[in-house]
Amino acid sequence: MLGNLKPGELIVLLIIILLLFGGKRLPGAARGLGQSLRIFKSEVTKKDDEEEDSDSPQPPVH
Repeated sequence: MLGNLKPGELIVLLIIILLLFGGKRLPGAARGLGQSLRIFKSEVTKKDDEEEDSDSPQPPVH
């Protein structure tokens, strides 16, 4: 998605983001986004691990 942006378009995008969030709130917004992505990745990894565990055959319960 962002890999297709030309340098000029990227500069315009950064200026718009700076205007929307302001210089003081931008680090906090970036920090919050980073934390959200970290939590999302850990949940996806945990879900994948649970699915792998459920694929192994379970002994029958009598």
